[in-house]
Amino acid sequence: MTDHAHDLEAVREATDRLLGATGTWDDATLGGPSRLPGWSRGHVLAHLSRNADAIVNVLRGHPMYASSETRDADIERDASRPLDAQVADLRESSAGFLAAAEVPADWSRTVTLRNGVTDQARRIPFRRLVEVELHHVDLGTGYELEDLPEEFVSRENDFLAERFAGHPAVVATTAVSGDGRIWTTGGGAEGDPVVVRGTATEILGWLCGRRDGSGLTVEGGLLPTLPPL
Repeated sequence: MTDHAHDLEAVREATDRLLGATGTWDDATLGGPSRLPGWSRGHVLAHLSRNADAIVNVLRGHPMYASSETRDADIERDASRPLDAQVADLRESSAGFLAAAEVPADWSRTVTLRNGVTDQARRIPFRRLVEVELHHVDLGTGYELEDLPEEFVSRENDFLAERFAGHPAVVATTAVSGDGRIWTTGGGAEGDPVVVRGTATEILGWLCGRRDGSGLTVEGGLLPTLPPL
């Protein structure tokens, strides 16, 4: 069973790593391109701040965002702020999320996220952890997939394999890491099943769309093209 308290501590640690990394930046670094098409590093930090606020809304039973248009406009509005304002916002919004998550609540309840997606409340801290960790990598300032905690890599592979299970565009796929961990996904598309082998980190890079899969070997066919997250 997911331990939300454990995940909240992981969020706190990941946020501290990210905030610590920004201490080496200047405004020029902030304005430089991230690894996400069309987004500067400022866009990434603005997204993380507004996402923290949005998850507070989820925990309180409110809509995650007023609308997709409002979400996008808020990120665009905040992306060009100077570094000190961005960092202060990220620190404050992250603290607001952690404070909201520490309020006694029924963590088995179902909550609604963006686009009508539902989940159990206990899984929301891990969803926030995914945002912080993967977007830290997206900043392209030295924090790489290989720097992610091993537990996070394994659990995110679990999460993404479950997400793509049965997908109509993905053939049955078994991913096997060098240390013997196995993830199965796909299965909704016609075609022979494939086996994908590589490190757990390289498997994550492929599953989350951060790498092209060139670090993996494939048996039985071509590496499946996964839908965007």
